[in-house]
Amino acid sequence: MSGPRVNSFFLGNSSGVNFSIILSTRDAETGELQLANCSGSKRAGDWNLDVTRGVDTAKVTVSLSRTLELCLPNATECCPSPLCMVETLQVLACRGSVMLAQLLIQAEIFANSSFTGNVSENATIIPNQAFKPLGSCPCNLTAGACDVRCCCDLECTPDLQQLFSGSCFTGVFGGDVNPPFDQLCSSQSMEYTPEWFSFLCVHSSLDNTPFLGYFYHGSISTPKVPSFKIPVQSSPGKPFSGYRQGDPIITEEDEYFTVPQQSTAGQCVGNAPVAYLQNFDVKCLTSLESYKEGLPRDVRINTGTADFIQQNVVYRAITDRSKFITGSENLLAAELLCQNVTFAEHYKFVWKDRNIEQVNVTVFLGSLCDGEILTQRFTVEFLSLNSTDGEELYENPGYQVGRPVKAANLNASDPLGSINIWQPAGRGLCASATYRPVLFGVDSYSGCILEVDINEDCSLLRGSVTEKLNALIQATHIGKRDNSSYSDLNDWVEIIRLDPFTSNVSTGGLKGFCPDIPANLNIHIIFAKVGAVQGIPQQQILAVQISYSTVLWQFQCGIGCKNTLSFLPITASVQFTQVPAQPPLPVTRYQRIYAEFDCNQNEVCWPQLLYPLTRFYTGKPYSQSLAKGLFLAFLVSIAAIMSNPWFSKLWKR
Repeated sequence: MSGPRVNSFFLGNSSGVNFSIILSTRDAETGELQLANCSGSKRAGDWNLDVTRGVDTAKVTVSLSRTLELCLPNATECCPSPLCMVETLQVLACRGSVMLAQLLIQAEIFANSSFTGNVSENATIIPNQAFKPLGSCPCNLTAGACDVRCCCDLECTPDLQQLFSGSCFTGVFGGDVNPPFDQLCSSQSMEYTPEWFSFLCVHSSLDNTPFLGYFYHGSISTPKVPSFKIPVQSSPGKPFSGYRQGDPIITEEDEYFTVPQQSTAGQCVGNAPVAYLQNFDVKCLTSLESYKEGLPRDVRINTGTADFIQQNVVYRAITDRSKFITGSENLLAAELLCQNVTFAEHYKFVWKDRNIEQVNVTVFLGSLCDGEILTQRFTVEFLSLNSTDGEELYENPGYQVGRPVKAANLNASDPLGSINIWQPAGRGLCASATYRPVLFGVDSYSGCILEVDINEDCSLLRGSVTEKLNALIQATHIGKRDNSSYSDLNDWVEIIRLDPFTSNVSTGGLKGFCPDIPANLNIHIIFAKVGAVQGIPQQQILAVQISYSTVLWQFQCGIGCKNTLSFLPITASVQFTQVPAQPPLPVTRYQRIYAEFDCNQNEVCWPQLLYPLTRFYTGKPYSQSLAKGLFLAFLVSIAAIMSNPWFSKLWKR
């Protein structure tokens, strides 16, 4: 660590666990650290240890309690040198006299060189930067203090300059405000000097340098923050042509209808637009301090035909808060500040063709208090107007982006199958991980952690990992379309399985070393657009392939090597690849010959050999170009005739 504070986390149940900190010293002869024990306290020298306990985790904070200012004359409790402190710390987690975890910290902290004096109120006169450099040391940005890597700063003592003498700023910013330029006669910076350089070089003082022109008089402009307003209609009377799949849903105020969603970085975005015919189910973490309300419930939605409909909102109360509250701090009941907030929102859009017919919203409310972490849930589902008993009957038989991929086990009596990836929870272990379905058109990557003993047999480990990966795919076929029938074999494509590589390498009795572990499952789905139904693309799965990637597992030894368990991460990835619905037609012989004379496909264009005489030349009128071309051809002909030997004989006669 290089600062006065550092944080770490203890994963697991921290009840009954005592945390302590000790200063470690090295043996002068062997250089080894002293053995740690569980008899320490939460303070060691100038260091303090703070622990914040949570559910299955504890936040450990190590902080420095002394000042980091450089010593002034006759001052105490300060840093006598720029390198203020070099110490080794150990943080221990013990249950009784048994050590559960150990954290080694190497602290190397420099003194704080920031300026703390008084600043003069006198205004500084800045010269015109176009005719005189702004200063002899542009990197000197802090008054009365040394700027790191600024070797021209006169306020840096020799001891401080030794810390960064090898990495000083270069160029104009580093103090070379008047470097010699290439056009100067006395400059020798050019690798190649032409013979005429001495006649055209410049004799000038370095005070009159072209580098002064590099300073630019900038102007301040107010940034324009883009809004979510878009011009849906150019005039109030112009009809709206309807939604297509993926189009954002518009409100009456010509703004996006937004619901919190997850971004590509995994964080929740509160103002994310809802896309037409794209379902999602997300969970977002929030607290009472960061809680924000979404759009008002009375916002009317554009149906797609310039009409507007009101949301049908139903409010319900949460009775079991344990499903939503994931963590809380230990606060007294009298100190708690609670507020009634939204725990979950479920949107159901009823659609027909390219229009929205109805919007039903169910809002679940509950009480959220200070120190509690709330897991909000937001779901959006699009249902066709022809749905019956909650079962979706899509008018478009093809897949839509965000819909679960349909799987079947046609070799069993019950053909219902599934294709999933992991949904880790808690510590990310495979034992506690749940499943979530593979969604069409959504490339995914997930995994979990498998605990492996140091004495684990490699063959058994390969079998165990392969079994956990195969548990994700309980199917033999994948539906070509979203409405594939179990009774029609033509509606399904068989899953192509590439078995993992079987290793015959012997480890020679080594423990904690296993090669060729199939730790990565790769699911490759190929699809194509085979048509459209009422403007909505009809997408169909053509093939599915499953393969494995192997890794080398090696036991990772922690401090002291007292733990015999190590971790093996196993992953599953899903990739969708779109291909043409039909292969392109082969190129005929005539097309290959014609391509040789196509000026758009070749650098050499034979049809434009006489370019000025062709219609492609537009620099001058075509009549003038033709006349000049004929006159040039006439001169060439005369020259050819006169250069002939018989012409000279004829001329002599």
